[in-house]
Amino acid sequence: MFKQLSRAALVLTAVAGLAACNPGAAPSPSPSAPASASPSASSGTLAPDTETTAPAPSPSAAPLTAGPGQGNAELSIMVKPSENGAPSNFTLVCQNGVPAAESQHPNAATACTALKGNAAIVSPATKAPDQTCTQQYGGPQQATVSGVVDGKPVEASFSLSDGCQIAAWNAAKDVLGSTAGAV
Repeated sequence: MFKQLSRAALVLTAVAGLAACNPGAAPSPSPSAPASASPSASSGTLAPDTETTAPAPSPSAAPLTAGPGQGNAELSIMVKPSENGAPSNFTLVCQNGVPAAESQHPNAATACTALKGNAAIVSPATKAPDQTCTQQYGGPQQATVSGVVDGKPVEASFSLSDGCQIAAWNAAKDVLGSTAGAV
């Protein structure tokens, strides 16, 4: 009898703990019953721990996707040749893949064409924790790119500190400009 009471107390504690984790959610009548994948009749939402096969909606500031873009950009680009070196600053303004008159980029036409071909080159993917990068040093150069490409915000930093960073730099080299180093 003590064993049954202990088990019941344990189940009630677990259910109460789950209810505390999900405010406003009523505990399920049977702790061993599987979660229903169908929407709740009263609210039209899924049960709290229900798994779905539908992907999560994209956030409004979704990263740029690889592939052809619209070629519209307003970017501020800063390239430092070394830690103590004087930075080169320039702007890049593109409209439909064509540089606008206010661009101060050393090769605006090439940069705008590169962005129209692949807008994501200025938003390199964040390195996954388990991603391995070659341990090589490409130089002290650093660059930052900020602004808007095809209506999406861009804030990116580039360096040549390892193989992954060198690959990202090389992908964006036309946008980073001719002062981007000898890589």
